[in-house]
Amino acid sequence: MSDPSHPSSFARIQTWLALGLLLLMLALGIAWYGFSLEVHQRFWHNIAGRLEGPMTFRFILQPTMAFIAALADGIRDVKAGHKSFFWTKVDDPAHQHGRLREGAFATSRLALLGLSMDIIYQFRVLDHFFPAEAFVMVILLAIIPYFVFRWIVEWVARWWLARKSTGPAS
Repeated sequence: MSDPSHPSSFARIQTWLALGLLLLMLALGIAWYGFSLEVHQRFWHNIAGRLEGPMTFRFILQPTMAFIAALADGIRDVKAGHKSFFWTKVDDPAHQHGRLREGAFATSRLALLGLSMDIIYQFRVLDHFFPAEAFVMVILLAIIPYFVFRWIVEWVARWWLARKSTGPAS
């Protein structure tokens, strides 16, 4: 298993690619469509419309993949004695950037998958491309679930390990 504090060159490239594409989607969406009531209404209508019709499996697939990634990463963190990302920032400001960087490496593959799935969905169903919507869907279906699941996994794993270590003596 690779050390998350020393990612491979491929993982670094993948992370920068995911981050760059997500920021590009957000910037293009704002540049192409701007902010208006009409854009706001279309945005939320399109987001809600993704809940039914073709490719709704994404609403199960992407959070499931986030859970699988979070499960492995969360258990590894507990065994290594690391705190969750956001608690690390509070408890040890010297390590806040490294832990957040680990989160970026961990979610980059999920972000790329989610982005490609939403782009396919938009061209297939909407016959149009709304980059900011793709950005939002990646955040909602991949990034947020990953961090929520990772926090839950770490909490349960800490509880489980504490329970095992304070179990009844033979």
